[in-house]
Amino acid sequence: MASVKLLIIDELGFVPLPKAGAELLFELISQRYERGATLITSNLPFDEWTKTFGTERLTGALLDRLTHHVSILEMNGESYRLAQSRARKEADT
Repeated sequence: MASVKLLIIDELGFVPLPKAGAELLFELISQRYERGATLITSNLPFDEWTKTFGTERLTGALLDRLTHHVSILEMNGESYRLAQSRARKEADT
């Protein structure tokens, strides 16, 4: 995975990772650090990532690598899935 040009991790934090999973993801991110592009989506702000990774130390080290040489796009808006669902419901009535 270190040689892949772009790694996309979608919805990080949706479920907490077991300790081994969090450590493996950290290892993957560390191997890719400054070698390949990584795109991560999450509904959680950074200060809540500890819930996903289990420890502040691991979360801090991961965020240190992820936020160096990065562009952060923060989008706060209504879910397009929810908007489509509401539009279908209104069309059906």
